[in-house]
Amino acid sequence: MASQNYSSQQSKKGFKIWFIGFVTPVPLIGWLLGILGAALVEYFLGDLISYYLGLPKIPVLFGFLSILKKPQLIPGTIGYLILVYGLPVLIIAKSLQKPANSLASFLDRRRITLAALVHLGLFYGALHLWADISDYRLLILKLTMIAIMLTLSINVINGYMGEFSCSHPGFMALGAYTASTITLLLFANDKQFGDALLPAYLGPYFFPLALIAGGIAAALGALVIAIPSFRTRGDYLAIISLAFLFIVKSVIENLEFIGGPRGMSSQPHYSTLPMVFTVMVLCIWIINNFVRSTMGKALNAVRDNELAAEAMTVNTRKTKIITFMFGAFWAGVAGGLFAHVLRYVNPGSFGIQRLAEILAMVYFGGLNSVTGSIVGAVSINILSEALRPLEIYKWIIIPLLLIFVMLVRPTGLIAFTEFRPKELMRPKQPKAKE
Repeated sequence: MASQNYSSQQSKKGFKIWFIGFVTPVPLIGWLLGILGAALVEYFLGDLISYYLGLPKIPVLFGFLSILKKPQLIPGTIGYLILVYGLPVLIIAKSLQKPANSLASFLDRRRITLAALVHLGLFYGALHLWADISDYRLLILKLTMIAIMLTLSINVINGYMGEFSCSHPGFMALGAYTASTITLLLFANDKQFGDALLPAYLGPYFFPLALIAGGIAAALGALVIAIPSFRTRGDYLAIISLAFLFIVKSVIENLEFIGGPRGMSSQPHYSTLPMVFTVMVLCIWIINNFVRSTMGKALNAVRDNELAAEAMTVNTRKTKIITFMFGAFWAGVAGGLFAHVLRYVNPGSFGIQRLAEILAMVYFGGLNSVTGSIVGAVSINILSEALRPLEIYKWIIIPLLLIFVMLVRPTGLIAFTEFRPKELMRPKQPKAKE
């Protein structure tokens, strides 16, 4: 029995060593080329492969929606995933290992901006091809990117600052309604606001300004909370921020000029995939720089020991207010994008359920980690859509999964981990054999 256990442990260790040796030598740009190749295979051959595997159509979300409705499609779906995603990524990445390392070395000697643009260009190309298969994929991809922004922004407050805020859906609502009001008033012939004040072709160029205005509105709302909340210590922020959420929702429901409980609709289609992707990348870059800056170090000090931080001349109240407004700003921007993706918003979109989703994403991924926020947002968002056919049972499975993660890893999947893009983009060299 002991020999069998030893043999099993050795085989697992051997597989782990083989897997690390297989994956590690390929740089990030090699894997991105593999992903792009897989997207091209699906784009041009997806219908043909799905037909011969007995699938009614191309699986829109990695086959989860299909197999939950019709379990007999499981073998065909697994074969599709292997032929379309698995094999192309591995074959292309490994075959291009040397050229990819040479390209990564070339980019590593240049400014990081060039390397980042090349990597982001390849990643966006793969996403664009993948989303172009169906409108459903495009919608899910946009909403997932917005979820990443929301998770990052609340992690700045609940994670890096160490407070507990419940007002993010309120900030999101302020951004959504502010941006929608600007675009409908200026660039759309709307029954609520009348004829457009400016030519419609100017709308896409002014849309970033509308998003910034939505972010500013959310930041000003955060200031209203921050001034009374940060005069005290303890759980007052959670209570006041939750009250703020209900107040914002109630006010919007009673303002008829922005639709009241009926909401606002017919927003122009400005939240295109390039726009959402660009804003998400800027959000990740700016927040990552923020948490690694002097302000970020001050936040860590305030979170760990506020009295000690004050003794070290950190203005804790000012630091908290700036951070709270900063997180709210990005929630407002995300809200503006959200409104123009769905092209309809109502007060019910920004209630307790939205708060629960945002908190689930940030605590599932991990606090104090940009990488954890991204992983949490993508995981929960995709899982929620993948389990949609299960209807009510979905809301049993996801909470149970969260409870399991909290028991195994109380701080989340990836917590207290810095996001270092430059290290990710560097060339990889295989380790010398001993």
